[in-house]
Amino acid sequence: MADGGVVVAICQYGGEFISGPNGNLIYKGGEAHAVDVTREMSLESFKDEVSKVFHVDISDISLKYFLPNNNKTLITVSCDRDLQRMVDFTISAAQVDVFLISRENRSIVTHSGGSIIKPGSIAGGDKRKRTASKNKVSKSNKKIPNAPGNALQGSTNNVQQPSSVVTENEDNRIVQMECGNHGAFTITPCGASSTPSILDQQKLALVDNPSREPVSIFDDPVNPYFGSEITAEPPQELDNPIVLWDDIIKGVGQEFDNVKDFRAQLCKYAIGKGFTYRFIKNETTRVTVKCAAEGGCTWRLHASESSRSKKFVIKKMTDEHTCGGGSGEGQRRATRQWLTTIIKEKLHDNPMFKPKDLVKELYEQYGVTASYSQVWRGKEVAQKELYHAIRETYSHLPWYCERLLETNPGSISFLSPMVDTKFRRLFVAFHASLHGFLSGCRPLLFLDKVPLKATNEYKLLVAAAVDADDAVFPVAFNVVEDENYDSWVWFLMQLKYALENNNYHCNAMTFLSSGQKGLDAAVSQVFGGSQHAFCLHHIMEEFKGELKKGPWSQQIREGMVEDFTRAAQACSIEDFNASIESIRNISSEAADWIIASKPEHWSDAIFRGCRYDHFSLNTVDAFDNWIPTKKEGSIVLMIDSLRTKIMEVIESRREACKVWAGPLTPTMEYKVEEEMLKAGKMTVLCSSDTVFEVRGNRIFVVNLANWECTCRRWQLSGLPCMHAVAVFNRIGRSFYDYCSKFFRIESYQLTYSGTIFPIPDMDSVDFSAGANLIPPPKPRTSDKPRRKRSNPNKSSTVIRLCSRCKQEGHNKATCEALL
Repeated sequence: MADGGVVVAICQYGGEFISGPNGNLIYKGGEAHAVDVTREMSLESFKDEVSKVFHVDISDISLKYFLPNNNKTLITVSCDRDLQRMVDFTISAAQVDVFLISRENRSIVTHSGGSIIKPGSIAGGDKRKRTASKNKVSKSNKKIPNAPGNALQGSTNNVQQPSSVVTENEDNRIVQMECGNHGAFTITPCGASSTPSILDQQKLALVDNPSREPVSIFDDPVNPYFGSEITAEPPQELDNPIVLWDDIIKGVGQEFDNVKDFRAQLCKYAIGKGFTYRFIKNETTRVTVKCAAEGGCTWRLHASESSRSKKFVIKKMTDEHTCGGGSGEGQRRATRQWLTTIIKEKLHDNPMFKPKDLVKELYEQYGVTASYSQVWRGKEVAQKELYHAIRETYSHLPWYCERLLETNPGSISFLSPMVDTKFRRLFVAFHASLHGFLSGCRPLLFLDKVPLKATNEYKLLVAAAVDADDAVFPVAFNVVEDENYDSWVWFLMQLKYALENNNYHCNAMTFLSSGQKGLDAAVSQVFGGSQHAFCLHHIMEEFKGELKKGPWSQQIREGMVEDFTRAAQACSIEDFNASIESIRNISSEAADWIIASKPEHWSDAIFRGCRYDHFSLNTVDAFDNWIPTKKEGSIVLMIDSLRTKIMEVIESRREACKVWAGPLTPTMEYKVEEEMLKAGKMTVLCSSDTVFEVRGNRIFVVNLANWECTCRRWQLSGLPCMHAVAVFNRIGRSFYDYCSKFFRIESYQLTYSGTIFPIPDMDSVDFSAGANLIPPPKPRTSDKPRRKRSNPNKSSTVIRLCSRCKQEGHNKATCEALL
């Protein structure tokens, strides 16, 4: 151990990170200086020392370091507690590497054999360079923001009925949404950094074990934990997307919307890795592929449909090529679907692309060799799909948005097409949904993507709530071109406007999502004062995947999963630390993985928001059967089918609640009965009129004036815990007087008090007819028209008679004469 509690910080500046072959981060280049750090040193003093040795201004530089035995996750030092924690973690090693990273330029260069690319980084490394095509249309005028978010500037004063017209300036990446004549939002690129979550002022404890390093971030018994910032920047667009395709397939447990989505991503993955594959099984419910190289390569993958989530999930994968493939230098083979998609993107940029130019472009940019006839057929299909998309964007969608606002006043719809006629985004929030959420639902929203079974051309995003009976209640929908940080920010911007336009305060809201595809940064960017919880199911699946890599038996893995679940549902820091310590006794690496997964977003012991006992996105799975597969090909029909389904749900639930009795909904009544059964064996001691001591296995304090219990179950769920129920039984008070208003039948009735009106002239529009603004594609004509030749010396045509009735105009097979 270092003398006097001093740790030597080896500060490095001016270099860059690369990802090694095992996914660990390696810092190369720059200069290094040594600075002594003690636990009593403040962050400002440490920054002053670093500034002096490097002679630079570090006001725009963040300080990061690695936890012991973990070179994959960078931890940010943003306050004095973070600096003290860094000293505690590394005091046994007597030194720590501290990296000075500019907030304006963060990049990671990938290793040629690595498979991990940090989101937001531009991966170059040892990838094979391809010369750009002379006919390639440049997209350099598109500027992708380098910061994790976009600044929001808006005015919502005196906003009237919103219009459905939204304009975008692609040159400056500025989106302006015209809302009638009174309000507008503007998105402008700017820098932003995520603010660490501040936990409740409570003591944290962890069982002390002198034989190991105190690597847990909850070791301090006095000071509260301030969540360290782990940088997660939104993905940025690259001129050549193939550099990111070799990381599309993550491994076992990865989910896809449907089998078509899986096949499309598998094709991109094989092109990025540079190998070919062949199907062993290729069905709608299961797919098995293996490497097509000669000699029996071991690479193999099996995916099938999940019975729980109805998504396509990778079940088995052997991610090792014994044939020498997978390095990005091998042969590439494209599918017809991939070829059509790429040609469609290129026709957006240059509609006059010829097949021979496309053949050259595909080889130079993607390394794919395609014949002229393959490209020609792919171009024909792409042109038809482009025409249908343009027809719907410029004819059907504006008409539907206008009719929706006319028939359902108070609803909000935004349509945002791109300047190159490509469909981009559509936001729809029905007035009945907004009214129901604002009047009777908890301030809790689930954010997720609804998987579509028949198309991959666009994605359907949804924001849903839960009613007083814990049933799913849709709030808003968004159809986007892809699920990423930019599309989620746009969706959340429209959602925030819709809520604030109805005088709803968004600061006290809680969001529950997977935290992936840019959601983590998007929520903190748009709803800065809200709380964001991560779906426990997604984190649990990742944890199970990590455990399968270890040497443990199935029974031990199940035990660690149960401890993980208890850590997520723990209401106190002590219970959380006990569960983590149980896992650490088996594997310190597994415990460190859990700590690095941001437990401040998924554990009740640390999370500052209120999830009302909802840990996963299971409620959003109800939308899987709301859209008929045959209507997914048209955005208008898909949105209208959602309107029809919501109209049916509102009416059926409004009628069902008329026969309910009691102050609480049936689901909440069942939970109340469970708490009453647990409260029978407890002893209650009175301290005052409102404060009571409840004795059972442990001692808890109940405060009726503040609706609180030291077990924290009452505060987290909204329903009195068993200790509060024991107090009610002792003093003779009613349990129902202390339940949250969100669980009462009155709130349920308010939720479904709105009405969605039908659109009467939906049947009058033929959605398969051509648009008036854009003519249908013309067939290819020859340069010289064919001349119709006539021979004056040719004799007249012989008239043939029916052999049955001897009449003209038909033959024996079609003769209908009665003889």
